[in-house]
Parts: sequence; structure tokens; C-alpha cells
Amino acid sequence: MKVLYENLPEVEIGGRRLVGRVLFGLLLLISVLVGATAGLLLVYTTDLPQVDALEAYRPSSITELYDDHNRVIGSFALQRRVVAGYDDFPTVLRDALVSIEDKDFYRHSGINFWRIVGAAYRDIESGGKVQGASTLTMQLARNLFLSPDRRWQRKVQEAMLAIQIERRFTKPQIFTLYANQIFLGHGVYGFESASEFYFSKPAKQLSLEEAALLAGLPKGPTIYSPINHPDRAQKRRNLVINAMLEDGKITAAQADAARQAPVVLHLAHDPNSLAPYFVEEIRRYLEGKYGTDQVHEGGLKVYTSLDVDMQKSANQAVLSGLASYERRHGWKGHLENVIDEGTTIDKYDHPDWDDEPEVDGYVHALVTSAGPGIATLKFGRYTAAMTQADVAWTQKKIPDLLKTGDICYVKILTLSANGAAHVSLEQDSGSQGALLAIDNATGGIKALVGGRDFNESKFDRATQALRQVGSSFKPYVYTTVIDEGATPDDTILDEPVSFETPSGPYTPHNYDEKFEGIITLRRALAQSRNIPALKLANKVGIKNVIDYAERFGITSKLPPYLPVALGSAEITLLEQTAAYSVFPNDGVRVTPRYIIRVTDYEGRVLEEDFPEVKDVVSERTARIMTSMLREVVLHGTGIAASKLPFPVAGKTGTTNDFTDAWFVGFSPTMSCGVWVGYDEKKSLGAKETGAHAALPIWMSFMTDAMAGKEVGDFQPSPIAQHAVAAKIDTPDTAPAAEESH
Repeated sequence: MKVLYENLPEVEIGGRRLVGRVLFGLLLLISVLVGATAGLLLVYTTDLPQVDALEAYRPSSITELYDDHNRVIGSFALQRRVVAGYDDFPTVLRDALVSIEDKDFYRHSGINFWRIVGAAYRDIESGGKVQGASTLTMQLARNLFLSPDRRWQRKVQEAMLAIQIERRFTKPQIFTLYANQIFLGHGVYGFESASEFYFSKPAKQLSLEEAALLAGLPKGPTIYSPINHPDRAQKRRNLVINAMLEDGKITAAQADAARQAPVVLHLAHDPNSLAPYFVEEIRRYLEGKYGTDQVHEGGLKVYTSLDVDMQKSANQAVLSGLASYERRHGWKGHLENVIDEGTTIDKYDHPDWDDEPEVDGYVHALVTSAGPGIATLKFGRYTAAMTQADVAWTQKKIPDLLKTGDICYVKILTLSANGAAHVSLEQDSGSQGALLAIDNATGGIKALVGGRDFNESKFDRATQALRQVGSSFKPYVYTTVIDEGATPDDTILDEPVSFETPSGPYTPHNYDEKFEGIITLRRALAQSRNIPALKLANKVGIKNVIDYAERFGITSKLPPYLPVALGSAEITLLEQTAAYSVFPNDGVRVTPRYIIRVTDYEGRVLEEDFPEVKDVVSERTARIMTSMLREVVLHGTGIAASKLPFPVAGKTGTTNDFTDAWFVGFSPTMSCGVWVGYDEKKSLGAKETGAHAALPIWMSFMTDAMAGKEVGDFQPSPIAQHAVAAKIDTPDTAPAAEESH
């Protein structure tokens, strides 16, 4: 070798040595770079999550509640998401999203190198950090496994994860995961849920402009919110449409038409607002059994007994009944004023305004101006001008009723698309009402109203409130007597009487302060006479009466004192209504139930509730009592209900000082109870009896609930109505009472 080099010129030898050194240096540099890169990748991928978990991955999804016709009535969720499949996302939505977010989605392998280089170059020029280069797969990796920070270390992890995801999953699978995971504003996750929230329809039915609007949201759900920033949302939507046109996904004519279309939203109603007290009962039960995480993230399907149509009727009946009560007692005023509380009119927002109002609904409105003959009001996006005719029932002039900044309670008479409304002034003085309806055959709760306004009070007056039931307790007294062999036509003496009690003499009186002498048991119950009820309870023993009440399902504590026979004990509306269903059920009690079936995310049945039945009294006793409670409606204190076009029976209840008003009754197929009162033990006012305050609400609901249904008739009583009467606690010389019917 030395000889060979000796024969070469020195320049050539030096050149070869230089080339060798350069090559060696390059190889060394490449080795260092490869080693460094490998080291960095090792460092930043050592703790990367395993994408294998994606094969079993299921995003947090909504637990939905359905009524008895599979209509959604409520939901629970930390993230409002409806999980959908690839085919559930229409082509127009897929094209829109790919065009604006990742044009090469169906061609790249997880990362788009040239897009990264271009974005990096632009950001270096502007002095910012690398951004805007993420593919859909990289966004999915970030959303599922990584934090949203923009450090370059996270970008490396994101890219590595994206490559792994692409190697393991198909493009449709990746798109589906992304489309279900992405946040799209206002607590909504995924495009199926977003379509239902913003447009009240499934994603399959999206138009071009609607799909483009949704596709523009991932870049900035808050910035481009079509609710809060419609102008920005429209510009972003049109940018998506232009991108689709450039990619050849739509024609120029389609693009022009879509860009010209206004942003029109059809925001979904909050399903929880229809039956909030019922939904809250379900939530408490589910969380107690399955845990909070499973209920709010597990995507359960809960099939309930509720009927949407009946619930709407119940809501309307209670609110209208309370409005009538308020009008009977005149204007009280004492309105809250937002200006006096330091809030400006422009910034005030009421919880009632969160949901879209409906005609015949009731809402709190803000008075924006008030003057002679007219007041202007605002609620949500609606405004209304209220004239003197709309406040006539108060017998006052508008300036004496309202001032700017007042929060008043109104009934919505009309609503217009342009935001104009017509309302009438109502009053909310704090009176409350509750209604509960149960299907006799199944025990299913079909409607439940726990109060006037769930936003103001979550306390459920149908299931949680213990209130004195008044004369609606008397059927347990008469059931005890009938079950021991008495008949409706047996007689008793309605006369002044005193009873000896441990606390001294007890001298009761009738509501009308009169006495009827010898009357039948049928008439005594129909006219709700107190003295006969007490005599009967004393004869059979109040402890025996309480035992019967408990057999009917009353679990509230009933003290063994004689006044309990007149309803001095406190019972919930749920207990009382369910107990009354024993009568039309021929003596059988069906335990009330809210839930029919619960399934998990995969459709597996977690629980199924079947009617639980128990014999309470004999068929004979139940049918006799039904006929006697039917008499209450035909000729007694509930006679107003006799005009209903189907057979009903029931009992009024009124407590001392008119603090509680009840009517509990039933048709052959449904039992319903209504309570009216104040949360505090406060009088409703003179003559606000169960017949006056509660029965009209009951009738309104039952009229709607039974409309168009085959109601049938009650089974005939086994006792002839004109049988020879026996005498209970009456003189032998007293003449027999004439039948009241």
C-alpha cells in the first residue's frame, strides 16, 4: 500500500483522505442523530398508554330514561354523549370534517409529514409554537390519552400514538372513535349528541349547512358556538363549505346555496324539565344501587312507568289549579326587584328561561318598563306587552302592581316566531300542589308532580312530604267496619258526643256544626260526617283501624289516638294514592313502581321489575267500599266530579284551619291523588276545602288522562243498595234513615 501511495501525486492523496474524513464524520453524525432520536423516542414512549385498550374502549355516555312508549324523559351524564356507529354519520358530515380538519385522512398513516413541516415553517416565521398540523388520528390520541398542552415532547408522543392507532385500526374505526369523543360545546360530546342538541334530530338527517356548522366546531367549540356567537359560527361554517368545494365534495351550486342559508338552530328541550321530581327519584335509586360513576358515565337505558302525555296533563293541571287558587285570594304583591338587589336588567337571567317556553305554560318574567295602561316584560328571548285587560283580575292599575325590575309570574297565552308573546299576570305567593297517578293494574307511576317549580325547590311533596290527610283517612275506618260484616245501609246516629281519652274528654264536631240524626254508613261517608266516623272507629278500635291502614300500605307512623280516624296523622301522597288503588283492584295491593327495566351499555338486562301484589281485603269489602266512594262523587262532597264522562270514585280531605286540601280517587283503571297547601303549616284560607282546592286539579288531570281510552266500569257491589238496614249505635225507636241516593 505504501508503494502505491508513493506513486500518486500528493494532491490526490490528500483529497482522498479528506473525503474519507468527511464520510466518517457524516456517518458519525447520522449515528448520533439516530441514537439521539431513538433515545428520545424511548424516553417519550416508554410510558405511553397501550392502544390495545382501544379495542375495548367505550367513551363515557349518557344514561337515558324512557317513558312507557320509549320516549326520552330524562338523562344523567358527566359528558352528554350519544355513542353512534360509522354509518350513523352521514357522508356529508364525514366529508365536511375531513375537508376542514384533515384532507389526507384516508391516505396518511397517522401523521402528515409535509403538513407538519409546513406548519412548523409558518410557526417559526411567526415565532409561535408548532400547531395546526395534527391529523384526526393525532387529535384522537391527544383527546384519549394525553394532555392538551403544546410542548414538543407531547407532540412526539401524539405522533407515536397516532402511528400505533393507524396500525391497529381501520380508517372507519378511527373516524368513529374520533366522532364520538370530540367536544363540541355546551357540555356536548360527539357529533350524534351535537346534532340532537343543536338541531333536535339524529346526525343522519343533517343538511349540508348543518353538517358544515358542526364540522367547524372542533377547532373552537366556545369561540364558534352558534348559540353564543352565531356570526362567528356562520363564518366558520362557510369556511368548511369552501373547503368541501375545493375538495370536490360538493358542487358550486350546492356551496352557494349552503353559504346563503342562515344559521337556524332547533335546540333540544331539556328532557329532565318535563318530570323533574320523577327523574330525581330515579336518580337517587340508581345511584344507590349502581353507584354514581355507572349512572353518569355508563350509558344505562332505564325504562320507566311514566307516560309523557299524562305528565304534561299533570303539570298543566297543577299549575292552572294553583293559579285559580291565587286569583281567588287576590293580589298580594311583594315582588322581588332585581334593581333593588343591585342587578341590571340587561344582565338578569332567570332559571325558568333555560328551557323553551310553551303556550299555556307559566314562567317568571322581568318587567323592563311599566306605565299607565301597559307594561313590557322579558323572559328568555321573548318580550311581551301586558295591558290592563291582562291584569283585570287584580282590580288594580298596572302602575300599582308593577315597576321596572320586578320579577312577576305570568301565564303564556301566545308565542310568535319573531320573539313576541302575549301573557297574563298571575301570582306565586308560595302555595304548592302535588299530584301522583298510578296505573291500577301494574302499579306503575304514570305522572308525578312534586311541587310548583323544581328550580326553586327540589323537595318532592308527592313522595317526601308528610301532611295531615283529613277526611281522606276515613275510608280505612269504613273498610274496617265493612270487613267485619257491616253493610253500607246500616245506620248510625249523628249526634253530639264526647269521648274519654287519656288526655281528657274529646268533644268533636262536624264541619257544618250540624247533626243529621240517624243516617246510613253510605251517607255518613259521602257527606264526610265526623261524628259517625269517630263512633265507628271507637267501636272497632282505633288500633284495628290503624292495622287496616298499614295493610293498605301506609308506612308512616300512625299514633293510636281516636282523632287519627279524622285524618290527624301525617301521610305522604304516594302512600295514600297507592292505598286507594286497592279498592278498584278488588282488594289487591300492587306495590307502586317507577322502573320497568334497566339495561347496560351493551343491552344486557341489569334488572327487571314485575308487579308485586298482595291481598289486603276481600273482594266483597273492596267492591262495597268502591260503591260507597262512588257515592261521595255522585251525591257527596266530591259531587263536582260527577260530571266526568266516565265512572270515578274517591274522597275529599280537609284539615283544621284549611292547611291541607286533598282529593284522592280512582277510575276503574287509574288512581290519582292531589294535595294543595303551603310548605309551612299555613291556612289556605276560609272554605279552601279538598273539594274546592284539590278536586278541580284532579278532575282536570283525569279528564285528559282518560280521554280516548276504554275506561270500563266498576264491578257491581255484592250488597243490594236497598237491603234492610241494621242499626249501629242507634236507638231502637229511631226511624230508619232515608237513602241519600
